[in-house]
Amino acid sequence: MTHIYVIHENAAWLEPLAAALEAQGLPWRDWFLDRGVFDLSRPPPAGVFYNRMSASSHTRGHRYAAELTVSVLAWLERHGRRVVNGSRALDLEISKARQYAALEAAGIRTPGTIAVSGKELLVETARRRFGSDPFILKPNRGGKGLGVRLFRGADSLADHIAGPDYEAPVDGVHLLQQYVRAPAPLITRAEFIGGRFMYAVEVDTSGGFELCPADACAVGDALCPAGAEPRAKFTIIDGLDADLKRLYEAFLATNEIGVAGIEFITDGGGIAYTYDVNTNTNYNSDAESRTGCSGMATLARYLGVELERVFRRCAAAD
Repeated sequence: MTHIYVIHENAAWLEPLAAALEAQGLPWRDWFLDRGVFDLSRPPPAGVFYNRMSASSHTRGHRYAAELTVSVLAWLERHGRRVVNGSRALDLEISKARQYAALEAAGIRTPGTIAVSGKELLVETARRRFGSDPFILKPNRGGKGLGVRLFRGADSLADHIAGPDYEAPVDGVHLLQQYVRAPAPLITRAEFIGGRFMYAVEVDTSGGFELCPADACAVGDALCPAGAEPRAKFTIIDGLDADLKRLYEAFLATNEIGVAGIEFITDGGGIAYTYDVNTNTNYNSDAESRTGCSGMATLARYLGVELERVFRRCAAAD
């Protein structure tokens, strides 16, 4: 019997997908790739393999989970297995610098970004590139918005680097990035399943840059001033600009990414800057409950269709 194999390292993030797969009666297996033994001289099992390895896996004590997954995906692909979000997707998941190169190659605008290896080079680089303008420091390999900080000048960056809150990026590469000022503290996250647009989510960033939509990441709604209704952190909105949607879907097809959340911010002139592609995407149940959507149910159906295709192919080969 063929199965859906879910490759991941975060049991809390798996729970809603597991429930959706079970609800639809789909056969599936859990591949928790923190560690393991794989005989690369033997073929892997038949089935559909959905890669949910996260760029932030090292923050949960799974330092080499992504590296192990790179090898496992190569093994699966060598044997022609159906992999959703395979090697190319993981390569972009664990490097924002490579993400930006791929986005720009697809004609998608990204914020001006400088890669810096060596924290002693950060302050002078920021001063030379941004002057007195605000800028963002982020790790090349991050996830959930972790380690993303806004600075108003190079002096405040110098204080941060010298202080106790500074953490070196796990791959040694920092990114200094243009700060895009939006008219309101909002970004948009466009969700895609099967390479096709599903819905867009407006995210309130007034509480900071940790924007993981998973229920396991929830930190509560950001509040408006006294007397106003509290604003939900995640709100599903109508549609997506047609040109941006077309560019995103073409980008996903070119890079063999089946499932992703793509985040962008729009400045006061209406120009959209895309700054993150999350191939280990999650969905916020509170936002979905207000609209009747279910990303995980849609994802489970998609994986079920892929599994049926594999089943038919295997049956025809017998």
